[in-house]
Amino acid sequence: MAVVDETADFAALIREFKDRSGLSYGVLAKRLHMSTSTLHRYCNGDAVPTEYAPVERFARLCKATPDELVEAHRRWILADGARQRERKSAATATTTTTETPTAATATTAVTEAATVSGATSAPTPEADFPSAAPEPTPLPAPEPAVPVTAPRNRRRTALFAAAAVAVVLAATALVPHLVSGNGGGDRKQEAGSVTSAGHGTPSSSASAKSASSPSASASASPSGSASPSGSATATSGASASTGAKSGGAADVAAGVPLTVTTRPYAWESPCSQTYLVDRDAAKVPPPPTEQDAPSWVSALGAVSAGSQFLELTVQGTGQETVVLQSLNVRVVDSGAPLAWNAYAMGYVGVGCGGGVPTHSFDIGLDAARPVATPKSGQTGLPYKVSESEPEVLYITAAAASHDVRWYLELAWSSGTRKGVLRIDDQGKPFRTSGMSGRPQYGYSLEDSDWVPHQAD
Repeated sequence: MAVVDETADFAALIREFKDRSGLSYGVLAKRLHMSTSTLHRYCNGDAVPTEYAPVERFARLCKATPDELVEAHRRWILADGARQRERKSAATATTTTTETPTAATATTAVTEAATVSGATSAPTPEADFPSAAPEPTPLPAPEPAVPVTAPRNRRRTALFAAAAVAVVLAATALVPHLVSGNGGGDRKQEAGSVTSAGHGTPSSSASAKSASSPSASASASPSGSASPSGSATATSGASASTGAKSGGAADVAAGVPLTVTTRPYAWESPCSQTYLVDRDAAKVPPPPTEQDAPSWVSALGAVSAGSQFLELTVQGTGQETVVLQSLNVRVVDSGAPLAWNAYAMGYVGVGCGGGVPTHSFDIGLDAARPVATPKSGQTGLPYKVSESEPEVLYITAAAASHDVRWYLELAWSSGTRKGVLRIDDQGKPFRTSGMSGRPQYGYSLEDSDWVPHQAD
């Protein structure tokens, strides 16, 4: 029922956007580069987008306000998480039903082993001598077949009996392992793990293995709080990640009760984002869409220029409330700005809009000790999150006279537990460089090429 309710809430909101826009399904679908039937399914609640990017484009196309964009993101996270939990439950049930051996299976294995034993054993001495034969004449010694064959038969029987016992023991050991569901791997993530579904991670399976390893988990103190050495790393991704809920009391005591999904190449607006690239304009491809920015940046080795806009989605993994205490900036190194060309993502002659979303922070990376400061008029930390009440934090980190490698640390507490999550770019520091005095280019739709352009 939770899946239906959360999907219905999400569908109701995007239907409201569509109705208010006054645009038809066909017009909206064409502008969003998707089929009309797919958009129908989203609005009717028959499907949920696998990524948030098309939802954001849809909402912006329908002139959604900053608060509505935050609400759309929140409802999509809940609907997507509910859908993934439903799939995981169905997969677990199927695995348990099809793979768990029953007592009948074990009995059959023993019976088959016994049958094989009987079928392959050699004839007994009685079979060598017909029962209707006349009384034999006493012999000084028994026939060679009797003493030679009998011990061989007993050895074969003993071997097959041992094999049958091994089958039963293996089946007995396998049953509890299968019933628990992949050894508990689906039930929890250890205290050093925060996954992303999407950079997707691509690295979803690799992250899961890393999360369950002892070296990645945070050690718990006697009071139940995580030690400083147990800080976890939040991995970046194009879509929101779903952290596994803790299962038993031991899991709750050791696990991190929240997940953080990072979009390090989100755009506050296309005109607000510029990248430094160590290439001539003729060798730089056209600007990407926002959802394609990570691959564009990776392929060119680009670095955020002037400022970098981050989107952090923080969500609890259980019903308990988690308090986000503070957000701290850690600088790895700082040097002279990169001497590369600057390429703006907006198009020359095309205006850009955009507002300031709630829960936004500014970071001045040129400062000796950068801090995350709430934007004017906004309330800073602490915030509260849970599984049903996620929060989205927006970070604008600016650098004018330095090339800075940096990351964030999010301090959290829940009851008697507390800890610190490291937030970075897939295990690497974020990188933001000033671009003062560097050649700047904008992409001209008329010329289909990069042209010298000074941003307003």
